[in-house]
Amino acid sequence: MTEAINHARRRLFGTAAAALAVAQLGMIGSATAQTDKSKPGGLPVIKPGTNTSFGPLKQINAGVLNIGYAEAGPADGPVVICLHGWPYDIYSFVDVAPLLASAGYRVVVPYLRGYGTTRFLSDSTPRNGQQAVVAVDVIALMDALKIDKAIMAGFDWGARTVNILAALWPERCKAMVSVSGYLIGSREANKTPLPPKAELAWWYQFYFATERGQAGYEMYRHDFNKLIWQLASPKWNFDDATFERSAKAFDNPDHVSVVIHNYRWRIGLAEGEKQYDDLEKRLAEGPLISVPTITMEGDANGAAHPDSSAYAKKFTGKYAHRLIEGGIGHNLPQEAPAAFAQAVIDVDGF
Repeated sequence: MTEAINHARRRLFGTAAAALAVAQLGMIGSATAQTDKSKPGGLPVIKPGTNTSFGPLKQINAGVLNIGYAEAGPADGPVVICLHGWPYDIYSFVDVAPLLASAGYRVVVPYLRGYGTTRFLSDSTPRNGQQAVVAVDVIALMDALKIDKAIMAGFDWGARTVNILAALWPERCKAMVSVSGYLIGSREANKTPLPPKAELAWWYQFYFATERGQAGYEMYRHDFNKLIWQLASPKWNFDDATFERSAKAFDNPDHVSVVIHNYRWRIGLAEGEKQYDDLEKRLAEGPLISVPTITMEGDANGAAHPDSSAYAKKFTGKYAHRLIEGGIGHNLPQEAPAAFAQAVIDVDGF
């Protein structure tokens, strides 16, 4: 099985490219879990976009970062940590957080390194975006907040990160909700070329591999990221105000460096930090995940993704998969917040 190649490369835009990539890499398999329907819940009925702000943001030193984060719900409630991806931010969970808070959860939504109000404590720290380091950041945040264990939930980079947390630190992960399934990657596996149409869909990764691409992203990050939103969620009619709230997070002084390093590191064009080599070695083996898990997918996800049958066997504990219908794209928590929040509540009851 070569899940790592596909999951690390899942952001291929277009169904045809996704199908080619999956077929080329031999990932089609039989699912071990039937598609699950959410249980009837007591969550309030909410229209996506109802909420436009969090309470006052908080800051805390954690590891090599001063992390900015939003928090909602009772301080003594069971903890849910929600992680965003690229090019998104904490506002992906602006409707999810109050829903979970109303159900008694303490919800923590941090800006990842390179986003929003999160800053490096030292100018000498590498602006590293490799997969393991983002998970290490979350462990450091949990330690700083004295959180022993939490439900982990995320999409895009955030989904990969919650996968890593569940695989390498299961004692810190009570349960997990992951959009697009199993996304742990391998740099060695990524050396295998994809079919031409699939490679074409990776235009932005090739762009980022060049100095011109780095300069272009620096210059045009606002319009670039808005284009990614449109491609990844083709049926999501977000307004300018919704995008602009998140776009502020991309003004972080380290944003471009972290994003460029992430994509260059994935395909072997940039090195990671040696202290994370052992973690990356374990991740390259495609570790199984034993914590209770719900994976989710939108029916209009414009970012390429494998069928749920391709990764179902990666989850050895209680597991279910949910397809969320209604033109839901890549940014599932913001486009379908009630479904995402319900999945968190349901996986907590597995």
